[in-house]
Amino acid sequence: MTNDQRSMTNKNPKSKIQNLLLPWLDALAITAWGILMLRYWLTNKLNLLIHPNYIWFVVVTGISLIVIGFFKMQELWFRRRRDVMANAQHISLFPPGWGSALLLIAAILGFIFTPQVFASDKALQRGVTADLLGTTRVKPQAFRATVRPEERSLVDWVRTVNVYPEPDTYTGQKVKVQGFVIHPSDIGKEYLFLARFVLTCCAADAYPVGLPVKLPKNQEIYSPDTWLEVEGQMVTENLAGKRQLTIAATSFKKIPQPQNPYSY
Repeated sequence: MTNDQRSMTNKNPKSKIQNLLLPWLDALAITAWGILMLRYWLTNKLNLLIHPNYIWFVVVTGISLIVIGFFKMQELWFRRRRDVMANAQHISLFPPGWGSALLLIAAILGFIFTPQVFASDKALQRGVTADLLGTTRVKPQAFRATVRPEERSLVDWVRTVNVYPEPDTYTGQKVKVQGFVIHPSDIGKEYLFLARFVLTCCAADAYPVGLPVKLPKNQEIYSPDTWLEVEGQMVTENLAGKRQLTIAATSFKKIPQPQNPYSY
């Protein structure tokens, strides 16, 4: 063996180790993300992240990533000519291995920190006022005129008012809805807001909708994020200088947070 051959064999041992380990890092990152997607699906956490219409796509993607990761690891395990990897050239914005490492770290964090339901603090951050929440974003075509007033959900009521905005139209109609409590700063203590978040695609575009609720005298003050089932009838109230459709509550019932707290 010549001196040049010896020098080529002995140089960059660190680079050789990297070339051996980095493909395994890629395979682990791919497999971890596939497992994470399926875990969220099996534990009903995907409902907190995306619209149900797209869950099948995430499941298929998760299975595909696991299969790809398995075959990638199988290929690495049985590969004999390790020097082939040393000649591979990759163009990346990050140093070798950084992209896969970031993906793997993100997947690990996904296993540790599970998705949380949006609540009143998020609704207030998005500008809750005495106006109907989300009236400019709720789709009018979802309005169902045949539904009896007491059978409408909170979102159904908002959609209905979005089509026919005159609050006096609904005076005296019975209502029975569920949602979580918000306390906006621009209404008095004798009112609260009952709200729900609506997902159109994913959690990134979730927005709150809801209606003000007028509390009876000596009524318990419910803390933010408490889930309630409220019964009563519709009235018109002046809130923050505007006429608003309001639920005059006659009955409050604390309920557990629904397994799927979002509407669509």
